[in-house]
This record gives sequence, C-alpha cells and structure tokens, in this order.
Amino acid sequence: MNCQPTPLQGLLVLTPNVYKDSRGYFLESFNSKTFKQLTGLQPDFVQTNESLSGKGVLRGLHWQESPKAQGKLVRVAMGAVFDVAVDLRADSETFGQWFGCELSATNHAQLWIPAGFAHGFLTLSDQAILNYQVTDFHSPEHERCMAWNDPVLNIDWPFKQAGIAAPTLSAKDAQGIGFTELE
Repeated sequence: MNCQPTPLQGLLVLTPNVYKDSRGYFLESFNSKTFKQLTGLQPDFVQTNESLSGKGVLRGLHWQESPKAQGKLVRVAMGAVFDVAVDLRADSETFGQWFGCELSATNHAQLWIPAGFAHGFLTLSDQAILNYQVTDFHSPEHERCMAWNDPVLNIDWPFKQAGIAAPTLSAKDAQGIGFTELE
C-alpha cells in the first residue's frame, strides 16, 4: 500500500497494491497493521456504509460534530467520483481549505478523512458505489451539512469535464449552511 499526504493536515490518499492476472484482480483494501505502519494511526472502525449514486449526483458536504465526529476511510467499488474533504478543525493550519481527487474502481485510491472534516462527492460515471468505514456511529443529532457551492470554499467541482449540466441534490444537501455560519 502507498500513502500520500495531501496539502491538508492529516488527510491522506492511500493506494493499495493490486495483484492482477487473467482471472481479474485482488487487493487488500484495509489492514490495520499496514495502516498503522504507514500513517501512525489505528482507527477503530465501528460501521461500514455504502451508497449507490447515478451520474451527476452530488452528496455532501457532510460531517458529524463532536462528540460524535467521524474519521472515514472512503473507497469506490464501482464507477468513479470526484471526492472532496474540507478541513473544519478550527485549530488546524489548513482550516477552511478543501482537497479533491478522483476515486474510482479503476485507480483503487482511497481517502482517509480525519474527524473534523466535511466530506462530499460528485458521481462522474453512470453509477458509482462508494464504501466508507467510519470511526463512530451515525448520530442524527450531531449530523451537519454545508453548502456544496459555498462561495467562500469555492470548490472546483468538475461538472463540465464530466458532462454534467447541474448536480442532482437531496433536499438536505440543497439546504446546507454556509462556511461563515459555522459555530
């Protein structure tokens, strides 16, 4: 497994070793020992989530506030997404900054998103299945949503490159708060 830091403090891109042959491929998507060796971290994953989304679906930007903040290990099992994380940790040197990258079933890249980050993604393929392991349970009373199109964050979603006129949003995602409204 390869581990690459991003410009955001603690946010990591992980790429597993992929063993291919005439039958297909095999990869180890998570190994706690290897993860700790590469990152110095040993997350305790308590829940695994999966979502299926069609092309142009934008989910996010979501997070859970303390004391139910979640670290997430995100990977795509089918298709491709543009995955985004925003640092919301007030004491971080990279507070208010975002990072985006393509995660796909082809590149096998994963994103480690520490607790205190908002997360969202735009589906680039006809369909995408996103899997993510989280370090705390879903807690509706701690759940928050930030506007995907917040002008302060100015996230460069790749709509044109993906041939997407406008994103498909849930009612909740269409009503996300602005960055300046953070408590």
